This record gives sequence, structure tokens and C-alpha cells, in this order.
Amino acid sequence: MSALEPMGATLMDPGKPLILVTGATGYIGGRLVPRLLAAGHRVRCLARNPGRLAGRHWPGADVVKGDVSDPVSLESALSGVSQAYYLVHAMGEDRPDFRGRDLRHALTFAEACAKAGVRRIIYLGGLGDPTHHRSDHLASRQEVGAALASSGLPVLEFRAAVIVGSGSASFEMVRHLTERLPIMITPRWVNTRCQPIGVRDVLAYLTEALEHPEVRGIFEIGGKDVLDYRTMMLGYAEAQGLRRIIVPMNVPFPILSVLWVDLVTPIPMALAGRLVEGMTTEVVVHDPRALEVFRVKPMTYREALALALQRLDEDAVETTWASSLAGEPEGPALSSHEGLLLERHSRHVKAPPHAVFQAFCGLGGENGWPAGNWLWQIRGFLDRAVRGMGMRRGRRHPRELRVGDPVDFWRVEALEPDRLLRLRSEMRLDGHAWLQFTVLPEGTGSRLEQTAFFEPHGLLGLLYWYSVLPFHLFVFPGMIRAIKKRAESSV
Repeated sequence: MSALEPMGATLMDPGKPLILVTGATGYIGGRLVPRLLAAGHRVRCLARNPGRLAGRHWPGADVVKGDVSDPVSLESALSGVSQAYYLVHAMGEDRPDFRGRDLRHALTFAEACAKAGVRRIIYLGGLGDPTHHRSDHLASRQEVGAALASSGLPVLEFRAAVIVGSGSASFEMVRHLTERLPIMITPRWVNTRCQPIGVRDVLAYLTEALEHPEVRGIFEIGGKDVLDYRTMMLGYAEAQGLRRIIVPMNVPFPILSVLWVDLVTPIPMALAGRLVEGMTTEVVVHDPRALEVFRVKPMTYREALALALQRLDEDAVETTWASSLAGEPEGPALSSHEGLLLERHSRHVKAPPHAVFQAFCGLGGENGWPAGNWLWQIRGFLDRAVRGMGMRRGRRHPRELRVGDPVDFWRVEALEPDRLLRLRSEMRLDGHAWLQFTVLPEGTGSRLEQTAFFEPHGLLGLLYWYSVLPFHLFVFPGMIRAIKKRAESSV
């Protein structure tokens, strides 16, 4: 087992310095925290919605509510903190001003760190030569690094290109394009050079950084290989035993590339646009000092790809690109039925609660929805048409769930083993929606209850609820019958 695996239980030394991790619900942050804990560090996680971390098995981690844009919440979150990881960015948000938001948030965080007496900020940014044309995404990554350093605090900035790992946005884009298209007529950005790095190597750099508290400045990190994106896709095809033909050509309108990625892959348009824009810029390591200062021995693209595919095959994906990406701003949690529209169905199931719980926890993703799956797909398509997330996020794991996990256009809001699952909708609609399953022992079997809740916002919300009621009459009774059947057939 790799030394980086988040297994084992190293006891934390209460005398050790306290480390703050921002972006703990994200792709990198969600993998870094368990590694820091396994190494015995005292860790505090900052999250806008701490409930999304409730399902993580991070014994000893202190989770606090806060936002990098809110100086008041940062004051308490940074109390007693020695070093802070800054792993926050607005790249995936569907906002034209994401670059300005990133910069403002970084300045606010840096100022709060300086006031709190934090000794150093550790930041993961992006490669790219600042003297040449860069995408807004890459420019923003480097502007954030400069903003963090503007407070006068020491900053250790790692700059990486494409991160190769199960569930990463870049990896998922390459994976889906390659698997779904035997012949690809591609823009000329497929010939752009980059230096992909395995996610394990990125985590190794971030973890080892704490062993070098005196190190500051910018360190460029990358894997062993310098490749173009065409070679990366062909390398994926070879690893999967696929024959693929890639023909680069001039695409007159860059938006066509973005629309194609949005259509073929799970990556939403806002994120796809920034990834594609970044692919027009060469991102390779020019300063190799990281190899001299840190012990990390970067792996090849082939090795990183093999590990990512192994994780997928084993259903052992820790985090995904959608881990922290919401379809809409967060609203209130479901706390009362008063004022809510609801539809409830109940069935006796000739199976124990555990079997019923496993049956409804397997909904969504590649498993599909057991009644009217085509209606769910249409609803997802309509959501995408209004720039929503649609069904593209799938699931992190085909059977297991934890609080905060995305499930298509839902997110797990509450989970009680062998008793309750509550999903919160992240579709774009005039209101808030939940889908809840509960199971309790009943005689020699169980009582399964399935409830859809909707909190309408104004007249449009009411019109939406009543317009979809005819479909509910087919979908929801069929779904509870299918769950009952699955549970009973499993025992």
C-alpha cells in the first residue's frame, strides 16, 4: 500500500501545530485531509456547509463553518492556526466574474491570515508562462497566488498542469471523449504541450510541504512526461484497448469546442469552457527546483493513468470534480413539513431494513432510476438547457453514499444507516425539492416510506409542481415498487 493511502490511524499529537484546510469539500481538499490526519497532523476544515463533510471518516478533524469571503467567520476559523492550505477557486461557477471573485476572496483570506498570525499559506495554482497568452482560468490561478502573497505572509505556491486522477475534471473529459468517439475531429489545441501530473504526486507535494516550514515561493510541479493532449487521449485509448483516430483541424469558433465537450462529457459548459481555454496554452515545467527540495519522484502519465483506471475499476473513487460543485446556491435544509407540498408512498417489504436501505441507496448514476428512467433523463436534459447540472454528475460510487455526495442532480443531505436517505435537488427551479426514503422494522419485514417534498417560490413554483404531478403519478409509485422488489430479491 502506498504511503499516501489515507488508511491507518496515526494518533494526533495535541502539541502539534494546527493546520487549516480550505476547500475540504473539493476534489483535492477532500483527498488531502485524510492524508494529513494519517500523518498525525492536527487539522481544521473550513466549509460553507459543514454538513457536506458529515459522511467523511475523518476522526479528529475539526470542521468549522465559514467562507473565505467572510472576514468574521475567518477570524474564528484561523484562531490558533499555524499554516493554512488555500484550495478554493470559482472556476466551476457559471459566473462571468469568476476571476474577480477569486481575486477578492484571496485578498480577504490573506488579510485574515495576517491578522491571525498564520505563519504560512500553502496554495495549489496553475502552470503557464505569464509572459505569453494565458486563459482567464490560468491567469486567475496565478493572480490568486500573487494576492495571497500581498499580505506579506510567506506563501508556498505549487503550480501544476493537468491533474490525472480518478474523478478529476480533466481526466473525466479525456475519458469520455476517448470512450465515446471512435473518430475525433478535434480543434488544434490537441497539439498543445502539457505536463500532466498524477493526483497522488500532487498530494505528496502538498503533504510534504509541512515538513519544510521555511520553504516559500513558487514551485512548478509536473509528471515525468511532456505530452500533447492528442497523445494523452491516444494513451487512454491504448490503456483501455480501444482504437481511436484523431484528426486536428481549425475550428472557426472556439465555442463549438466547448459545446461539444458539454454534449459528450459530464463536464458542464462553464467548467468545460475554462478547461478548453486552458488547453490552448502550453503548460510545462521550466523550473525544476521542486525535484531538488521535495522527495517526490513524479510518475509517468502511463502510471498515473493506470492508477486512475484501477480506482474506477475498484469503485474506490475518493472525490470527484462534482464533489463541491452545486447546481444552485444552497438553501435551507429540510427541517419541517409545514408549508411544503409533498407526495408520500408507503409499502410493506418482506426484507430486513438493511436490505431495503441498500436498495434505495443504489439509485441514480449508471444504475439509473427504476421507474420512468427516460423521464428522469428528459428532466435532466431540460435542466441542462437552462444551464443547470442535469444528470451528468452521476455518482462517486455505484452502491455506497455519504453525506455531500452528488447523485445526478441530487445531493445527499442526510444519511442514517439502515434508516434514512434524504436527497436535495440541485436543479434550477422555482423552489427547493427533496426526495426522502425511510425504512423501519415492521413484523418480520420492514416499512418503506418514500416522500417527495417541494417548497415553492411564488406562483411559478406552484405552477411547476402541478405541471409535473401527472408524471409523478407514474414515476413515484413505480419507484417504490421497484425498490421493494430489489430489496426482497436480495434476501
